Amino acid sequence: MTKVFCDIADLSLIKKFNSKKIVKGFTTNPSLMRKAGAKNYSKYCKEILKITKKPISFEVFADDDVNIIRQANKIKSWSNQIFVKVPVTNSKGIFLGKVINHLNNKNIKLNITAVYTAKQTLQILKKINKKTKVIISIFAGRMADTGKDPVPEIENSLKIAKKYKNVEILWASVREPYNYLQAKKLKCHIITVPPQIIEKIENFGKSYKELTIDTVKAFLVDSKKSNFKI
Repeated sequence: MTKVFCDIADLSLIKKFNSKKIVKGFTTNPSLMRKAGAKNYSKYCKEILKITKKPISFEVFADDDVNIIRQANKIKSWSNQIFVKVPVTNSKGIFLGKVINHLNNKNIKLNITAVYTAKQTLQILKKINKKTKVIISIFAGRMADTGKDPVPEIENSLKIAKKYKNVEILWASVREPYNYLQAKKLKCHIITVPPQIIEKIENFGKSYKELTIDTVKAFLVDSKKSNFKI
């Protein structure tokens, strides 16, 4: 079964979506934090932890090994529900295998982010044990934005990670509700979804006739509001 995580940082929306049964966890990142108005990263993360007890990923934002490890240890200390998000490479494109291996051996739950290929998934698997939980986040939407099909990379990643019972493959950067059905078909472990798309997923099941009527009604309402005449 594909678990739905909510990709979000806004405190009021986290409160709303934390109560939804469909939402099994949360993911965040520094960009979402900034958009939500966070000024103090640590303090803001701790505010989120007061709202939810579900699994949640908080990301490091250092770019060198020493500071990534320092930040990861600090983030991990806030709560057992936390997965520490670490990018698969630094900004220079250097694989962070040593960092991943070090943190994994310290039993820190990781969410390896900004992954795009099954080759990168294999690199990660070579650096981790088969005990400590690891999420590998594959950025399907961003791949599709550049004209690349994300499905083969996710499919291959699922195959090579099959022997690792502690590893979950996550479909990230969702663009449309249909991505959820794609992820389910692949038996992807997790999909992380923006709030507005989760609400659309909750409405799955409408017939084509209902969709047609809803669409026509919407056009009529807008034309009346605009006082259009022909």
